[in-house]
Amino acid sequence: MRLRNVKNASADIEKSKYFLKEKEGNVFSNDNPLHVEIGCGKGDFAINMAIKYPNINFIAIEKYDSVLVRAIQKVEELNISNLYFMRIDAKEIEKYFNKEVDVLYLNFSDPWPKKRHSERRLTSKTFLDKYDSIFKGEKIIKMKTDNRKLFEFSLIEFVSKGYLFEDISLDLYNDDIKDNVPTEYETRFANMGNVIYQVSVKKD
Repeated sequence: MRLRNVKNASADIEKSKYFLKEKEGNVFSNDNPLHVEIGCGKGDFAINMAIKYPNINFIAIEKYDSVLVRAIQKVEELNISNLYFMRIDAKEIEKYFNKEVDVLYLNFSDPWPKKRHSERRLTSKTFLDKYDSIFKGEKIIKMKTDNRKLFEFSLIEFVSKGYLFEDISLDLYNDDIKDNVPTEYETRFANMGNVIYQVSVKKD
């Protein structure tokens, strides 16, 4: 899908009180758990999670200005104190977080379908090794996708890095899953009849 360029996106993002250009220490000034979403898209998941769970801190990251600006525009109309957005490439995530994340969300990540690009997938061993350094203690990753091959690949990678399955759904919208907060892609794909896969994994 071609990314549509949004004029002045970078400037608009940086003017927002919800945008963190740099991150030093605990930006929330409280001891609440920190949950991070990689590839937040237009922000539906992060915004609705922050509203639903006011006692959890959320940081949602996205590398494309033209996508992130849409999330910023949505949150500007709200009064949320437990959410920030950052413009980060996931390849550099360990430069921004150090032993402070409680839960990591990977929602509808790019599947990078060609085998030669498998290391670019956000659930590859390369990225799982990066995530090891950002977790505070127990490592918890929650993933959703409509891409079965990516899902199968991810399950294998999780196991290879010592993760245990906490919860798994091979058809989220036909399973009895409570408290699901959808992403914008999830809503679109589910309405198209696509099967949505979900897994939660953890390791000590």
